[in-house]
Amino acid sequence: MKVLVIYCHPNHQSLSYAFLQQVLHGSEGNGRISEVQVLDLYEEHFDPVLVFHEHKRRRDMHKDPELERHREQLKWADKLVFIYPIWWGRPPAMLLGYIDRMFASGFAYRDDGKLLPEGLLKGKSAVCISVMKGPTLYPLFWLNNAHKILMRKALLQYVGVRKVKFFEFGNMESAKGNHAKKLQRVFDYFQGLAG
Repeated sequence: MKVLVIYCHPNHQSLSYAFLQQVLHGSEGNGRISEVQVLDLYEEHFDPVLVFHEHKRRRDMHKDPELERHREQLKWADKLVFIYPIWWGRPPAMLLGYIDRMFASGFAYRDDGKLLPEGLLKGKSAVCISVMKGPTLYPLFWLNNAHKILMRKALLQYVGVRKVKFFEFGNMESAKGNHAKKLQRVFDYFQGLAG
């Protein structure tokens, strides 16, 4: 299994970065994982801004030469792992900009005039690891599960990724946030991951 980790946090001293380390350490001990690549969006200075004009058309996004390496990463991976904080009830703008630019028609899906498009990333699976200051159940009861609906239905299932696992951790700025236990859960999951 080949794993692509898309990491989105500007601070390498953050709890999100600690979760990244647990993913990497757990994967190292898993013989079913053959290779892991990490795309650190902030470290790479990924440009999340969509630009369209007379020379750069939306219908040509799927072949933008600037993004070829990133398209190859997505094609290469069997499992996509997204690590990010929840800010204002949703992933950071940097990650949403990556999604806007990368999950383009002609690459991630094909619109053939039917009710729903054909997902071109089918066969892959995904894991979303997110942290937030508020309580774990805040997104469910206050925001009608908007974050999970966005990531699972509006994005991943739309492009053909059917199997999506969530680790959505709340109270992460609290001393009572059980950080070590949550970090261990992620480590254990990746160490035992079968597919």
